[in-house]
Amino acid sequence: MRALRLLAVLAIASTSLAAAPPAKKAAPRPVAATANWNAVVARTPSGTHVLGNPNAKVKLGEYVSYTCSHCADFHMASEAPLRLKYVQSGAVSVEINHVLRDPVDATIAQLVNCGPPSKFLINHSMFLRSQSKWLQTIARATPPQRNRWYSGDRAMRMRAVASDFHFYDMMATRGYDRMTLDKCLNDNALAERLAAISAASDKAGIDHTPSFTLNGQLLLGTNGWDLLEPQIAARL
Repeated sequence: MRALRLLAVLAIASTSLAAAPPAKKAAPRPVAATANWNAVVARTPSGTHVLGNPNAKVKLGEYVSYTCSHCADFHMASEAPLRLKYVQSGAVSVEINHVLRDPVDATIAQLVNCGPPSKFLINHSMFLRSQSKWLQTIARATPPQRNRWYSGDRAMRMRAVASDFHFYDMMATRGYDRMTLDKCLNDNALAERLAAISAASDKAGIDHTPSFTLNGQLLLGTNGWDLLEPQIAARL
């Protein structure tokens, strides 16, 4: 009898195990998404713009004049490698500081700062990459044109520059209409912030463009990407 009972218990246990559903595997933990630091642009309290991780190990400060041909050369040489190799990972951030040398510089700075921070770098890049085309206007300008750039009300001077250099047309390709642009050119508070940024650059010892700082230290004798990149890499 005991043997029969044991066989019955084993049979029941075997049936129960066969009917039991397989144990569920633990769901894999979601992998945290890596931030796209190239899409992060913030406006600082002083009015400068910072691209990338605000807590980056290396903070690059770039001092730029839009009418400086060396600045345009640097931008075209550095934009892709700087963003893809250094900014994207979050290791390096870039702060753009304006250096205003003339009415054309001031007008462009006012235009590239028109709108939210997300539009700044696209506008900034457009003017530097097309510099060789619009800069020719200076050489072809008549005395009356030049007089309009330097005389009269500030906003009136900027509208004259924007018209003579076809900056209105350039900004239209970025989705700006004339009314919006004139409102930005008439923005005295913005003009004062940009002038203060330029003055701070002078105070920091910036005597030529482009100039650079790394973690607040001014780099002497560095005016191109070939000289700047090794110094960035050495600090990582």
